[in-house]
Amino acid sequence: MTLAETRPRIVSDPEILGGLPVIEGTRVPAGNILAEIRAGSDKYEIFLGYPTLPVGSVEAVIEWDRAGRPL
Repeated sequence: MTLAETRPRIVSDPEILGGLPVIEGTRVPAGNILAEIRAGSDKYEIFLGYPTLPVGSVEAVIEWDRAGRPL
């Protein structure tokens, strides 16, 4: 199994935050993490603010953004 296979995905479910894209297994909107990244926060700062994020979440959000935010 590769790191990419174990990394959380960005998912959308109408029952979770009205369908906003979230990090799989959480109710944390991917857009919030992306905003933190764009504001210059590093991974440590992001995980301090969102302690429930699974490992690999920041990388998953970056990949999701680079791919044009598909769902």
